[in-house]
Amino acid sequence: MRPSYNPKGMHHDSNITPHLITQTWHQNGKCPEHTIPIRRTKEEHVLRASSVRRFGRKMPRSIPLLNPTNDTNTPNILRGHQYATASARYDKCYGTKGTFNMWKPAISRANDFSLTQLWITAGSYNGNNLNTIEAGWQVYPDLYSDSNARLFIYWTRDAYQTTGCYNLLCSGFIQTSNQITIGGSISPTSNYGGTQYDIDILVWKDRGSGNWWLQVGGYNVGYWPSYIFSNLTDSASTIMWGGEIFSPDVGQTSTHMGSGHFPNEGFGKASYIKNIQVVDSFNRLNPPSDVGLITEQNNCYNVESGNSSDWGTYIYYGGPGNNPNCP
Repeated sequence: MRPSYNPKGMHHDSNITPHLITQTWHQNGKCPEHTIPIRRTKEEHVLRASSVRRFGRKMPRSIPLLNPTNDTNTPNILRGHQYATASARYDKCYGTKGTFNMWKPAISRANDFSLTQLWITAGSYNGNNLNTIEAGWQVYPDLYSDSNARLFIYWTRDAYQTTGCYNLLCSGFIQTSNQITIGGSISPTSNYGGTQYDIDILVWKDRGSGNWWLQVGGYNVGYWPSYIFSNLTDSASTIMWGGEIFSPDVGQTSTHMGSGHFPNEGFGKASYIKNIQVVDSFNRLNPPSDVGLITEQNNCYNVESGNSSDWGTYIYYGGPGNNPNCP
């Protein structure tokens, strides 16, 4: 119930003091050893889904297109999704780590969502064999009945068609920690021009067991068993980091991504992911190489990348959505 080895070579800040992130339920105590916290699913949550079968699942094609001009399917924007992400491709990759700035973006409609996450992927859409591991934070009123920022995970092995789900709403991810609630509220969140809060998220393939482990804020939360995947059984081929919004009114929606401000506003105003690293075949964390940026309407939501001695590889991303230049 523990990983065999932790990755080596984590990048740590030298000048910025981290602020502690807690979950709201911690105010009422902790779960005993050998138990795990599980967020209660109520009847009202299920009834808001389009069907019981789709409850807790993303819609197909819920990922940025790496080569949108070469894709024969309908563009993401017509399906209601917009992205501002960075990506890197590899022959073989075994995980990634980043420090994720926490915000509480404004949501225009209950069935809109805004999230910040990492994607670990292998396979392709065209063959419906895309495997993904995803982790981050999101605001999603239709799923959670509120507008709190919440820790979430996701997985699929068939391009979101029939397998996988959010959090613990289906079998797949095996939680081992009694400290973290997947789907639980996270507090505090950052303030525009004020105190910034962030949280470390690490996902890596344990070379001993072959399972993909999740670590949040230093806690080993649990793992995705390798047997639930096909293409991710061995390694990943693409890693992505950044923001996503969904809205039926995409292009017109005022749902915020990240802080709701564009990346050029910088620290304290724009949302960031810093200390971005990837796990190599020697179980070491290294800066990503050949990072590309993906955005579809950069007057609505945008992304910029950079490198520094304190932050390693980082991105600023986000935006307000509808504004005089969007769409």
